[in-house]
Amino acid sequence: MTGLASLPEGYRALVIGASGAIGKAFADALRADPRCGQVHALHRGSSPPVDFSDEATVAAAAALLVAAAPFHLIINAAGVLHHDGRLPEKRLADLDTAQLLHTFTVNTIGPALLLRHFDPLLDRERSVLAMLSAKVGSIGDNRLGGWYGYRASKAALNMLVKTAAIEMRRTHPGAVLLALHPGTVDSALSAPFRGAEIGRPAALAAAQMLQVIDGLQPDDSGGFRAWDGAVLPW
Repeated sequence: MTGLASLPEGYRALVIGASGAIGKAFADALRADPRCGQVHALHRGSSPPVDFSDEATVAAAAALLVAAAPFHLIINAAGVLHHDGRLPEKRLADLDTAQLLHTFTVNTIGPALLLRHFDPLLDRERSVLAMLSAKVGSIGDNRLGGWYGYRASKAALNMLVKTAAIEMRRTHPGAVLLALHPGTVDSALSAPFRGAEIGRPAALAAAQMLQVIDGLQPDDSGGFRAWDGAVLPW
C-alpha cells in the first residue's frame, strides 16, 4: 500500500468491525500507511465496545472518540451472512423472524446507528465514510433470487447511505459516503461458500478497496461501488 494520497497528512482513521478478517485487514493496512496519524479499531470486544444490538455502546463509543476527532476515514466492516449454523434463506419457506431480525440488526440497523452517532465526528473538509455492502443487495442485479434477508438488509443499507449522503452534503460538503462491495474474500463469512477456494486474501481486498476510496471525490458521495471501482446498479 502506497498511502491514501487524497487524505491529509496525518489523517485519522476508524475501523468498525475490526475483529473480522476484512476489518482487521483494513486496520493493518492503515497502520502501515506512513501518512496515517491514528487508527482506532473497534468491535464488540474492544474498549470501548461497539455492539449493534445495543445502541448505548454505539453512542458511548462515539462520545469517547470525540477527543480523537475529526476523522478523515471511517470504515464499517461489520456484517453477517450466516450465524449459529443458519445459512441464508433459499426459499420463502425458510424465512424466520429471529434470523431476519439478527441479519437486519447487524447489516442495516447497526450501520444506521453509526451514521447517527458518528457523522458529527467526520472532518468537514475531506473525509470518507465507507459501509461494506454487497452486490447481492442490488435490486437491479438480482437475477438468481434467494438469500432473502441478506439481500434485503444490504439493499436497505444502500438506501441509508444514499439518503444520508444527501443530508450530509449540506453539513459536510467535503465528505463522501459510500456503499462498497468487497467481492468474494477468504473469511468466515464466505467459508460455507468455498470462500477459501475462490476468495481473495483479506489483505489484498482491503488494499483494493482503499485504492477505490482514495480516488473518490465529493460528487461520488452516495454511490455504490465494487472493490475494483465499478459503479454498481441499485
